[in-house]
Amino acid sequence: MSGCQTTRKADRLYENFDYSLAIEEYQEVFAQKEPTLQGAQRLADAYRLTGRTKEAEEWYAKVVAMPEANPINTFYYAEALRSNGKYFEAKTQYQNYAIKVPAEAALANAKAQASDAALKLLEEPASAIVVNETQINSGNADFSPTVYEQGILFTSDRGGNVSSNKDVDAGTYGWTGRPYLQMFYAQRNEDSTWQMPAIAGAALNSVYHDGPAVMDSANTTLYFTRTHMVEKKQKDLNVDPTSWVKKSLSSDYVNRLEIFSARREGANWNEAKPFAYNKVEEYSVGHPAISPDGQVLYFVSDKPGGYGEADIYYSELQADGTWGQPMNAGNMVNTVGKEMFPGFDQNGNLYFSSDTHPGFGGLDVFKVKGSRAAWSKPENLHAPINSPKDDFGMVFMRGAANAQVGYLSSNRDSNNGTDDIYSFKLLSNAVLYVTTLERVQVKGKRSINQPLADVRLKLTPKETNDSVVAFSDRNGEYKFGVLKGTTYDLVGDKFGYLTQSALVAIDTVKLADTTRVTLIFDKSQKEQSIAMDNIYYDLDKWNIRPDAALELDKLVRMLKDNPSIKIELGSHTDSREGHGYNQMLSERRAQSAVEYLVSQGISRNRLTWKGYGETVLINGCADGVECTEDQHQLNRRTEFKIK
Repeated sequence: MSGCQTTRKADRLYENFDYSLAIEEYQEVFAQKEPTLQGAQRLADAYRLTGRTKEAEEWYAKVVAMPEANPINTFYYAEALRSNGKYFEAKTQYQNYAIKVPAEAALANAKAQASDAALKLLEEPASAIVVNETQINSGNADFSPTVYEQGILFTSDRGGNVSSNKDVDAGTYGWTGRPYLQMFYAQRNEDSTWQMPAIAGAALNSVYHDGPAVMDSANTTLYFTRTHMVEKKQKDLNVDPTSWVKKSLSSDYVNRLEIFSARREGANWNEAKPFAYNKVEEYSVGHPAISPDGQVLYFVSDKPGGYGEADIYYSELQADGTWGQPMNAGNMVNTVGKEMFPGFDQNGNLYFSSDTHPGFGGLDVFKVKGSRAAWSKPENLHAPINSPKDDFGMVFMRGAANAQVGYLSSNRDSNNGTDDIYSFKLLSNAVLYVTTLERVQVKGKRSINQPLADVRLKLTPKETNDSVVAFSDRNGEYKFGVLKGTTYDLVGDKFGYLTQSALVAIDTVKLADTTRVTLIFDKSQKEQSIAMDNIYYDLDKWNIRPDAALELDKLVRMLKDNPSIKIELGSHTDSREGHGYNQMLSERRAQSAVEYLVSQGISRNRLTWKGYGETVLINGCADGVECTEDQHQLNRRTEFKIK
């Protein structure tokens, strides 16, 4: 028998995209005889298309050694090597592919650079704790969870009845040899264990692929992906499954994705409605995500005119409740490769997966700040969020400590290419360096600051209740581990001192960057005058200068931090001009400072004011004494006194 006859059954299965069965047939044939070029390439492809990267690497190595092999096999060999963590070898193969196919050099060189970057990423400290949620994962594919009610709604091909009036199983997908993808719900118990996942209702699941899904910010509408099988218009379509679109059972049809939405009414879902910009005859639209404010729908499409194989697009909510014309999210996010699985944390940061931005291999998760088509440089979330395999579908628990806890999907632990759901907790990736100082008044001079030890420091991610408490050391210092892109409330208090606080935004670029904050404390003693820094006035003026407003804002915060105290604002002038004029000027200055505090929300009954004129000079610059402008400036000041 010739090789063609021997592999006839395997070839037929392969051509119908029944890859899991084709693998078995090819293995049986090649156990008996040497593989042909076509047979070896098809077996390598089948392993690649079902996510079995170890076997794909083995077979692509054999294919590229054959003289007549198509150059695309070099690219696939490099992809398999990279997915298996063999970065040096992968870089070499990407470079070989760039030489063989100059038209693809941009993509190949980007992948080669990503292989270099992966080696550097491996040197970074762990970014998170990641745990396989074995209670809800099956031996089949389980991926792309979205937070829903007391648990998650996720996509799986584990099988199950869709509704009472349909067959028990929706059918078997020849590509994987497993049932079609459907949406399941798993409820999480208070002790973090899981209840048995149950298939979602018939309104959300059809007889073909359904999922993944996302709830809108109002928690009323679910947007989800549904697969539509359409007849091919051209018979020579690229069947490369590195594409994000999975193909159908029949070689005369192609699978395309659509977005649908269903509105929840009580315990039920109303009939699913299609997204206005679905166009299955020409391209796919899927992987929906909603911005936290509910105003922008993001999704993935391979529509013509994008930057690469699959791009992220967005559509804005219109005044009449419809979605506007889709726009590309731009080349800061999108590349010549695949970008997919967009999602948001509660701060509005976008997370997405890419196989081309510098990463470990396969799909890696990246984070960007911005909106629509204006984004920051993508940040790789490092290991163990990312691995050499596919990592995607990152979602954050609502109400958790400022986007630190959630779920993601990965096939990192799988021998058969299937995905699992993992939970994660992000670890700190930056440092907040806090210094606590005491302000000490020195007669005749500006106040000085000295270290204040044992200050209780409470750090809370904004809009959460998850606090960390520590105490400053004898040098008045403490270092907190914090997350980049997160805003924190910092409160410092010590008995006998006024409480101080600060709002701190951690916006670092490099992992080792440090954000520094200084809290300056005053003793909470009655009748002690506390001179504020930079509350100065121009000569003969009483209006609040911009530099004075900044300092008064600190006083506003201090008054809010210490709601029980009342203060007197006292204003002082220098000795120039007459006593009567200076007295009137100081009263106007003190009053203008009080009015500013009231305008910032401080109750007027907590504030009194007094003008001291030139009666309380802090240096010897009295009438007739020669002094510099800086020395006179020291006397033009505002102080507060706890009453």
